[in-house]
Amino acid sequence: QVQLVESGGGLVQAGGSLRLSCVCSGRGSSYYAMGWFRQAPGKEREIVAAISGIGGNTYYANSVKGRFTISRDNAKNTVYLQMNSLKPEDTAVYYCAASEKSPYSNNYVTESGKYDYWGQGTQVTVSS
Repeated sequence: QVQLVESGGGLVQAGGSLRLSCVCSGRGSSYYAMGWFRQAPGKEREIVAAISGIGGNTYYANSVKGRFTISRDNAKNTVYLQMNSLKPEDTAVYYCAASEKSPYSNNYVTESGKYDYWGQGTQVTVSS
């Protein structure tokens, strides 16, 4: 069974930075495609960034492009989301997700329905 545990959320002023971490445990999960999603109050969950299992191919939502960076350390089974120049509209619960459908693939996954495992979420609050 794969488990995802996020950490690193918190309260930050606009313009500040945070780094989220997601540790993925479970046999064979080191090379799953991974993603970060977020859900703000009253809004649907949306993709923020995604990364392939191998090759380091990445995807970013337009709203975070140039400010956020997704990366992974397969030796540590950890995926990171470095968030810079944070804005109040980045306030949300951030979720880490893993897709086992195409391990060891160069392809990232952007559709939430194609992810098989989800973390419990970590709150990010950006004050103005």
